[in-house]
Amino acid sequence: MNPLDRRILDAIASAAIDEETFNGLAIDIFAYQLQYNAPYAAYARMLGFSPQRLPATWREIPALPTAAFKEATLCTFPPEHAALHFVTSGTTQGTSGHHYIETTALYDASLLAGFDRFMRSDGAMLRYLNLVPDPHERPTSSLGYMMQRIAVERGDGRDGWYLHGDELDVDRFIFDLQSACTDGVAVCLAGTAFAFVALIDALGERGRAFVIPSGSRIMETGGFKGRSRKLEREVLYTELSRRFGIATNAIVAEYGMTELCAQYYDTAPSRTSSTRIKGNPPWIRPLIVDGEGREVPPGTIGALRHIDLSNRSSVVAVETEDLGYTSDDGFVLLGRESGAELRGCSLDAEDLDVARR
Repeated sequence: MNPLDRRILDAIASAAIDEETFNGLAIDIFAYQLQYNAPYAAYARMLGFSPQRLPATWREIPALPTAAFKEATLCTFPPEHAALHFVTSGTTQGTSGHHYIETTALYDASLLAGFDRFMRSDGAMLRYLNLVPDPHERPTSSLGYMMQRIAVERGDGRDGWYLHGDELDVDRFIFDLQSACTDGVAVCLAGTAFAFVALIDALGERGRAFVIPSGSRIMETGGFKGRSRKLEREVLYTELSRRFGIATNAIVAEYGMTELCAQYYDTAPSRTSSTRIKGNPPWIRPLIVDGEGREVPPGTIGALRHIDLSNRSSVVAVETEDLGYTSDDGFVLLGRESGAELRGCSLDAEDLDVARR
Protein backbone atom coordinates (compact mmCIF):
# COMPACT_ATOMS: atom_id res chain seq x y z
CA MET A 1 0.00 0.00 0.00
CA ASN A 2 1.18 3.50 -0.79
CA PRO A 3 2.33 5.08 2.52
CA LEU A 4 0.15 8.12 1.85
CA ASP A 5 -2.89 5.88 1.51
CA ARG A 6 -2.47 4.52 5.04
CA ARG A 7 -2.41 8.08 6.41
CA ILE A 8 -5.46 9.04 4.36
CA LEU A 9 -7.39 5.93 5.41
CA ASP A 10 -6.58 6.68 9.06
CA ALA A 11 -7.87 10.23 8.57
CA ILE A 12 -11.09 8.99 6.93
CA ALA A 13 -11.64 6.56 9.80
CA SER A 14 -11.28 9.32 12.40
CA ALA A 15 -14.23 11.35 13.68
CA ALA A 16 -12.56 14.62 12.72
CA ILE A 17 -9.41 15.94 11.07
CA ASP A 18 -7.77 18.96 12.63
CA GLU A 19 -6.32 21.76 10.55
CA GLU A 20 -2.71 20.69 11.04
CA THR A 21 -3.38 17.11 9.96
CA PHE A 22 -5.44 18.14 6.93
CA ASN A 23 -2.89 20.72 5.89
CA GLY A 24 0.04 18.31 6.18
CA LEU A 25 -1.72 15.56 4.26
CA ALA A 26 -2.94 17.87 1.50
CA ILE A 27 0.51 19.33 0.90
CA ASP A 28 2.18 15.91 1.01
CA ILE A 29 -0.35 14.61 -1.55
CA PHE A 30 0.29 17.64 -3.74
CA ALA A 31 4.07 17.06 -3.52
CA TYR A 32 3.53 13.41 -4.49
CA GLN A 33 1.42 14.47 -7.47
CA LEU A 34 4.10 16.93 -8.57
CA GLN A 35 6.42 13.96 -8.82
CA TYR A 36 4.13 11.46 -10.53
CA ASN A 37 1.37 13.39 -12.33
CA ALA A 38 3.17 15.09 -15.22
CA PRO A 39 0.32 17.26 -16.63
CA TYR A 40 -0.61 18.55 -13.18
CA ALA A 41 3.06 19.18 -12.36
CA ALA A 42 3.48 21.20 -15.57
CA TYR A 43 0.46 23.31 -14.67
CA ALA A 44 1.75 23.86 -11.15
CA ARG A 45 5.17 24.92 -12.48
CA MET A 46 3.46 27.59 -14.60
CA LEU A 47 2.08 28.99 -11.35
CA GLY A 48 5.47 28.91 -9.63
CA PHE A 49 5.16 25.70 -7.62
CA SER A 50 7.68 22.87 -7.56
CA PRO A 51 8.98 20.23 -5.13
CA GLN A 52 11.31 22.95 -3.84
CA ARG A 53 8.51 25.53 -3.55
CA LEU A 54 5.38 24.00 -2.06
CA PRO A 55 2.31 25.91 -0.89
CA ALA A 56 2.26 27.08 2.70
CA THR A 57 -1.31 25.84 3.26
CA TRP A 58 -3.89 23.66 1.54
CA ARG A 59 -5.76 26.81 0.51
CA GLU A 60 -2.89 27.71 -1.83
CA ILE A 61 -2.71 24.37 -3.67
CA PRO A 62 -3.36 25.10 -7.37
CA ALA A 63 -6.58 23.58 -8.64
CA LEU A 64 -7.17 22.08 -12.06
CA PRO A 65 -10.57 22.78 -13.64
CA THR A 66 -12.84 19.82 -14.25
CA ALA A 67 -12.42 20.46 -18.00
CA ALA A 68 -8.79 19.35 -17.68
CA PHE A 69 -9.99 15.76 -17.17
CA LYS A 70 -11.20 15.88 -20.78
CA GLU A 71 -7.86 17.10 -22.11
CA ALA A 72 -5.21 15.07 -20.27
CA THR A 73 -4.64 11.79 -18.46
CA LEU A 74 -4.42 13.00 -14.88
CA CYS A 75 -3.13 10.18 -12.72
CA THR A 76 -0.02 9.25 -10.76
CA PHE A 77 0.29 5.75 -12.22
CA PRO A 78 -0.07 4.04 -15.62
CA PRO A 79 -3.79 4.38 -16.45
CA GLU A 80 -3.96 0.82 -17.77
CA HIS A 81 -3.40 -0.29 -14.16
CA ALA A 82 -6.43 1.61 -12.84
CA ALA A 83 -8.65 -0.28 -10.41
CA LEU A 84 -11.47 2.14 -11.30
CA HIS A 85 -12.03 4.15 -14.46
CA PHE A 86 -14.93 6.60 -14.42
CA VAL A 87 -16.13 8.64 -17.39
CA THR A 88 -18.19 11.82 -17.14
CA SER A 89 -21.55 11.91 -18.84
CA GLY A 90 -20.13 14.51 -21.22
CA THR A 91 -21.65 17.68 -22.60
CA THR A 92 -23.89 18.74 -25.41
CA GLN A 93 -20.74 18.54 -27.57
CA GLY A 94 -20.19 14.93 -26.52
CA THR A 95 -16.76 15.35 -24.90
CA SER A 96 -16.20 13.29 -21.77
CA GLY A 97 -13.68 13.47 -18.96
CA HIS A 98 -11.85 10.47 -17.49
CA HIS A 99 -10.93 9.82 -13.87
CA TYR A 100 -8.46 6.98 -13.31
CA ILE A 101 -8.20 5.69 -9.72
CA GLU A 102 -5.34 3.43 -8.68
CA THR A 103 -7.02 1.53 -5.85
CA THR A 104 -10.56 0.92 -4.67
CA ALA A 105 -9.46 1.27 -1.04
CA LEU A 106 -9.55 5.07 -0.85
CA TYR A 107 -12.65 5.49 -3.00
CA ASP A 108 -14.66 2.89 -1.11
CA ALA A 109 -13.55 4.13 2.32
CA SER A 110 -14.41 7.71 1.38
CA LEU A 111 -17.85 7.01 -0.09
CA LEU A 112 -18.95 4.60 2.66
CA ALA A 113 -17.77 6.80 5.53
CA GLY A 114 -19.39 9.87 4.00
CA PHE A 115 -22.65 8.05 3.33
CA ASP A 116 -22.70 6.66 6.87
CA ARG A 117 -22.13 10.11 8.31
CA PHE A 118 -24.86 11.94 6.39
CA MET A 119 -27.34 9.35 5.11
CA ARG A 120 -27.40 6.57 7.71
CA SER A 121 -26.23 8.00 11.01
CA ASP A 122 -28.86 5.68 12.55
CA GLY A 123 -26.98 2.65 11.18
CA ALA A 124 -30.06 1.34 9.35
CA MET A 125 -29.72 -1.57 6.93
CA LEU A 126 -31.87 -0.36 4.05
CA ARG A 127 -33.14 -1.77 0.77
CA TYR A 128 -31.66 0.32 -2.05
CA LEU A 129 -33.90 1.00 -5.05
CA ASN A 130 -31.77 2.83 -7.58
CA LEU A 131 -32.81 5.13 -10.41
CA VAL A 132 -29.21 5.58 -11.54
CA PRO A 133 -27.11 3.87 -14.22
CA ASP A 134 -26.86 0.12 -13.62
CA PRO A 135 -23.12 -0.56 -13.05
CA HIS A 136 -23.40 -3.88 -14.87
CA GLU A 137 -24.52 -2.00 -17.98
CA ARG A 138 -22.39 1.10 -17.53
CA PRO A 139 -19.30 0.22 -15.48
CA THR A 140 -17.70 3.66 -16.02
CA SER A 141 -20.47 5.48 -14.12
CA SER A 142 -19.13 6.70 -10.78
CA LEU A 143 -22.71 7.10 -9.53
CA GLY A 144 -23.60 3.54 -10.46
CA TYR A 145 -20.45 2.23 -8.77
CA MET A 146 -21.17 4.33 -5.68
CA MET A 147 -24.69 2.95 -5.21
CA GLN A 148 -23.59 -0.60 -5.94
CA ARG A 149 -20.93 -0.48 -3.21
CA ILE A 150 -23.39 1.08 -0.76
CA ALA A 151 -26.05 -1.53 -1.56
CA VAL A 152 -23.55 -4.38 -1.11
CA GLU A 153 -21.99 -3.05 2.09
CA ARG A 154 -25.00 -1.37 3.74
CA GLY A 155 -28.06 -3.03 2.19
CA ASP A 156 -30.36 -5.97 2.93
CA GLY A 157 -29.28 -7.83 -0.23
CA ARG A 158 -32.39 -7.05 -2.30
CA ASP A 159 -31.38 -3.90 -4.15
CA GLY A 160 -33.00 -2.98 -7.45
CA TRP A 161 -31.90 -1.09 -10.59
CA TYR A 162 -34.45 0.60 -12.83
CA LEU A 163 -32.57 2.87 -15.22
CA HIS A 164 -31.50 0.91 -18.30
CA GLY A 165 -30.01 2.97 -21.10
CA ASP A 166 -32.59 5.67 -21.70
CA GLU A 167 -35.51 3.69 -20.26
CA LEU A 168 -36.95 3.75 -16.76
CA ASP A 169 -38.56 0.46 -15.75
CA VAL A 170 -41.44 1.88 -13.75
CA ASP A 171 -43.44 -1.34 -13.46
CA ARG A 172 -40.51 -3.22 -11.93
CA PHE A 173 -39.88 -0.31 -9.57
CA ILE A 174 -43.53 -0.34 -8.44
CA PHE A 175 -43.40 -4.11 -7.88
CA ASP A 176 -40.20 -3.92 -5.83
CA LEU A 177 -41.32 -0.92 -3.79
CA GLN A 178 -44.64 -2.58 -3.02
CA SER A 179 -42.73 -5.68 -1.89
CA ALA A 180 -40.65 -3.55 0.48
CA CYS A 181 -43.80 -1.96 1.85
CA THR A 182 -45.36 -5.40 2.38
CA ASP A 183 -42.18 -6.61 4.10
CA GLY A 184 -42.02 -3.45 6.22
CA VAL A 185 -38.41 -2.86 5.13
CA ALA A 186 -37.16 0.74 5.07
CA VAL A 187 -35.84 1.78 1.67
CA CYS A 188 -33.45 4.30 0.22
CA LEU A 189 -34.64 5.61 -3.13
CA ALA A 190 -31.56 6.96 -4.92
CA GLY A 191 -31.90 8.74 -8.23
CA THR A 192 -31.03 11.68 -10.41
CA ALA A 193 -33.39 14.63 -10.46
CA PHE A 194 -34.44 13.85 -14.02
CA ALA A 195 -35.18 10.21 -13.19
CA PHE A 196 -37.33 11.31 -10.25
CA VAL A 197 -39.23 13.74 -12.48
CA ALA A 198 -39.88 10.93 -14.98
CA LEU A 199 -40.93 8.60 -12.16
CA ILE A 200 -43.33 11.16 -10.68
CA ASP A 201 -44.94 11.66 -14.09
CA ALA A 202 -45.28 7.91 -14.61
CA LEU A 203 -46.78 7.30 -11.17
CA GLY A 204 -49.19 10.16 -11.80
CA GLU A 205 -50.32 8.56 -15.06
CA ARG A 206 -50.90 5.28 -13.21
CA GLY A 207 -52.59 6.96 -10.24
CA ARG A 208 -50.08 5.38 -7.86
CA ALA A 209 -48.83 6.63 -4.52
CA PHE A 210 -47.20 4.90 -1.55
CA VAL A 211 -46.59 5.26 2.15
CA ILE A 212 -43.12 3.78 2.38
CA PRO A 213 -41.96 2.14 5.64
CA SER A 214 -40.80 4.22 8.59
CA GLY A 215 -37.09 5.01 8.46
CA SER A 216 -37.03 5.26 4.67
CA ARG A 217 -35.17 8.07 2.93
CA ILE A 218 -34.62 9.52 -0.53
CA MET A 219 -31.28 10.61 -1.99
CA GLU A 220 -31.36 12.91 -5.01
CA THR A 221 -28.04 12.73 -6.81
CA GLY A 222 -28.18 15.16 -9.72
CA GLY A 223 -29.20 18.59 -10.90
CA PHE A 224 -31.76 20.00 -13.27
CA LYS A 225 -29.60 20.48 -16.36
CA GLY A 226 -30.63 19.34 -19.80
CA ARG A 227 -33.78 19.18 -21.87
CA SER A 228 -36.22 17.24 -19.68
CA ARG A 229 -39.17 18.73 -17.88
CA LYS A 230 -37.74 20.81 -15.07
CA LEU A 231 -39.02 21.10 -11.51
CA GLU A 232 -37.65 23.50 -8.95
CA ARG A 233 -36.05 21.54 -6.14
CA GLU A 234 -38.69 22.52 -3.56
CA VAL A 235 -41.47 21.46 -5.94
CA LEU A 236 -39.70 18.19 -6.72
CA TYR A 237 -39.27 17.39 -3.04
CA THR A 238 -42.90 18.23 -2.33
CA GLU A 239 -43.97 15.87 -5.11
CA LEU A 240 -41.67 13.12 -3.84
CA SER A 241 -43.03 13.62 -0.33
CA ARG A 242 -46.60 13.32 -1.60
CA ARG A 243 -45.98 10.27 -3.82
CA PHE A 244 -44.06 8.29 -1.22
CA GLY A 245 -45.55 9.48 2.07
CA ILE A 246 -42.21 10.71 3.37
CA ALA A 247 -41.25 13.95 5.14
CA THR A 248 -39.21 16.38 3.06
CA ASN A 249 -36.49 16.38 5.73
CA ALA A 250 -35.91 12.70 4.86
CA ILE A 251 -35.00 13.77 1.30
CA VAL A 252 -31.29 14.52 0.93
CA ALA A 253 -29.45 16.04 -2.01
CA GLU A 254 -26.00 14.54 -2.57
CA TYR A 255 -23.40 16.60 -4.42
CA GLY A 256 -20.51 14.82 -6.07
CA MET A 257 -18.78 14.51 -9.39
CA THR A 258 -16.81 12.02 -11.43
CA GLU A 259 -13.57 13.94 -10.83
CA LEU A 260 -13.78 13.57 -7.03
CA CYS A 261 -13.72 10.53 -4.77
CA ALA A 262 -15.62 12.21 -1.91
CA GLN A 263 -19.21 13.49 -1.81
CA TYR A 264 -21.14 16.23 -0.01
CA TYR A 265 -24.67 15.95 1.41
CA ASP A 266 -27.37 18.21 2.81
CA THR A 267 -26.84 18.67 6.53
CA ALA A 268 -29.61 17.43 8.79
CA PRO A 269 -30.41 20.85 10.35
CA SER A 270 -30.85 22.44 6.91
CA ARG A 271 -33.33 19.90 5.51
CA THR A 272 -36.35 21.73 6.91
CA SER A 273 -35.29 25.00 5.27
CA SER A 274 -35.63 26.18 1.69
CA THR A 275 -31.89 26.98 1.82
CA ARG A 276 -30.08 23.69 2.18
CA ILE A 277 -26.48 23.68 3.33
CA LYS A 278 -24.04 21.10 2.01
CA GLY A 279 -21.91 19.47 4.67
CA ASN A 280 -18.51 17.96 3.96
CA PRO A 281 -16.87 14.91 5.45
CA PRO A 282 -13.59 15.99 7.09
CA TRP A 283 -11.32 14.67 4.31
CA ILE A 284 -12.68 17.07 1.67
CA ARG A 285 -12.87 20.82 2.08
CA PRO A 286 -14.52 23.38 -0.19
CA LEU A 287 -13.24 26.82 -1.12
CA ILE A 288 -15.22 29.57 -2.82
CA VAL A 289 -13.04 31.55 -5.23
CA ASP A 290 -13.40 34.49 -7.58
CA GLY A 291 -12.54 34.62 -11.27
CA GLU A 292 -8.85 35.02 -10.41
CA GLY A 293 -8.83 31.96 -8.17
CA ARG A 294 -8.69 33.97 -4.93
CA GLU A 295 -10.72 32.86 -1.94
CA VAL A 296 -13.69 35.17 -1.28
CA PRO A 297 -15.16 36.15 2.11
CA PRO A 298 -17.96 34.06 3.67
CA GLY A 299 -21.32 34.78 2.08
CA THR A 300 -19.80 35.96 -1.20
CA ILE A 301 -20.80 34.04 -4.33
CA GLY A 302 -17.99 32.41 -6.28
CA ALA A 303 -16.89 29.22 -7.99
CA LEU A 304 -16.51 26.02 -5.97
CA ARG A 305 -13.08 24.48 -5.52
CA HIS A 306 -12.53 21.19 -3.71
CA ILE A 307 -9.49 19.82 -1.86
CA ASP A 308 -10.11 16.07 -1.67
CA LEU A 309 -7.57 13.97 0.22
CA SER A 310 -9.03 10.79 -1.23
CA ASN A 311 -7.98 12.00 -4.70
CA ARG A 312 -4.43 10.86 -3.99
CA SER A 313 -3.96 9.06 -7.30
CA SER A 314 -5.29 11.89 -9.51
CA VAL A 315 -5.57 15.58 -8.57
CA VAL A 316 -5.99 16.75 -4.99
CA ALA A 317 -7.46 20.18 -5.90
CA VAL A 318 -10.30 20.44 -8.43
CA GLU A 319 -12.18 23.58 -9.47
CA THR A 320 -15.70 23.42 -10.86
CA GLU A 321 -18.08 25.62 -12.82
CA ASP A 322 -20.59 25.42 -9.97
CA LEU A 323 -21.42 28.54 -7.99
CA GLY A 324 -22.02 28.78 -4.28
CA TYR A 325 -21.20 30.60 -1.08
CA THR A 326 -20.02 29.52 2.34
CA SER A 327 -22.49 29.33 5.19
CA ASP A 328 -22.49 27.96 8.70
CA ASP A 329 -21.24 24.37 8.69
CA GLY A 330 -20.82 24.15 4.91
CA PHE A 331 -21.77 25.87 1.69
CA VAL A 332 -24.88 26.67 -0.32
CA LEU A 333 -24.88 25.33 -3.88
CA LEU A 334 -26.45 27.75 -6.37
CA GLY A 335 -25.93 26.08 -9.74
CA ARG A 336 -23.63 26.49 -12.70
CA GLU A 337 -21.86 29.54 -13.99
CA SER A 338 -23.61 31.31 -16.84
CA GLY A 339 -22.47 29.83 -20.15
CA ALA A 340 -20.90 26.75 -18.56
CA GLU A 341 -21.27 23.51 -20.47
CA LEU A 342 -24.13 21.24 -19.49
CA ARG A 343 -22.83 18.20 -17.66
CA GLY A 344 -23.51 16.05 -14.63
CA CYS A 345 -24.98 12.75 -13.55
CA SER A 346 -28.50 14.00 -14.19
CA LEU A 347 -27.79 14.15 -17.93
CA ASP A 348 -27.91 10.36 -17.94
CA ALA A 349 -31.69 10.63 -17.73
CA GLU A 350 -32.36 13.79 -19.72
CA ASP A 351 -34.04 11.95 -22.61
CA LEU A 352 -35.82 9.36 -20.50
CA ASP A 353 -38.54 7.36 -22.18
CA VAL A 354 -40.63 5.65 -19.56
CA ALA A 355 -40.72 1.93 -20.31
CA ARG A 356 -44.22 0.55 -20.19
CA ARG A 357 -43.71 -3.17 -20.00
